[in-house]
Amino acid sequence: MLRIAVPNKGSLSGPAADMLHEAGYQQRRESKELRIVDPVNDVEFFYLRPRDIAIYVSSGQLDIGITGRDLLIDSGADAEEILPLGFARSTFRFASKPGEANGVEDLKGKTVATSYEGIVAGHLADHGIDASVVHLDGAVETAIELGVAEVIADVVETGTSLRNAGLEVFGEPIMKSEAVVIRRTGADGEEASESKVQQFLRRLQGVLVARTYVMMDYDCRVEQLEKAVALTPGLESPTVSPLHNEGWVAVRAMVPAKEAQRIMDDLYDIGARAILTTAIHACRL
Repeated sequence: MLRIAVPNKGSLSGPAADMLHEAGYQQRRESKELRIVDPVNDVEFFYLRPRDIAIYVSSGQLDIGITGRDLLIDSGADAEEILPLGFARSTFRFASKPGEANGVEDLKGKTVATSYEGIVAGHLADHGIDASVVHLDGAVETAIELGVAEVIADVVETGTSLRNAGLEVFGEPIMKSEAVVIRRTGADGEEASESKVQQFLRRLQGVLVARTYVMMDYDCRVEQLEKAVALTPGLESPTVSPLHNEGWVAVRAMVPAKEAQRIMDDLYDIGARAILTTAIHACRL
């Protein structure tokens, strides 16, 4: 039975559960449940603190897990990312009072407060910067005002909370994070559950594609087919079928969802008609 770690709370929890449900896996009904078994798919889910998941996976007690890239790197655990999931995206940045620093090279001799000590210490070491790192569990933007540090390093989304604290970001991003699937380093191909791991990854990849693409169907005249196919090349090639009315064909292809409206306009302009889009709920590529 495949043993999988899932975030039990926070910004990772809900989207992870939604994706697993879309992939056909049973999920918990109550937030207090810490473990459930999905006998149909031969999977056991463990709901754990996101920060702990990389540790559990690296120990070999759990086969794979879903956590944040930032949490994986910060943990220093012997685990590796095997599939990015596209949600819970964030950017990790340095911030200080205006004019205090312009880049990582200005941090020499300074104190940096952060909730991600492993990431920051590693980043400073990579750049050869000798600076002190103070670990705080939250609300790091107050560290400068209270004199704990001259600089902070934190997740930045809109930057509103930093501006409200009189701070500004500087330098290049330390890292960009998102939800990822992880497994123990070097476990690829070594475990008896390898086929189940690959099946799990294919299911999640299918969800990612289904969320990104729509299926587009339309009719067009044969003489316009090449122009139409250029607009809707599909993944390998579109499906083209003759219609009862001579000189017309029906075309079906997957197209990026964010470009669907533009493509429909372009198809209409070259004479295509009966243009329809439908959502994709699952797929295997």
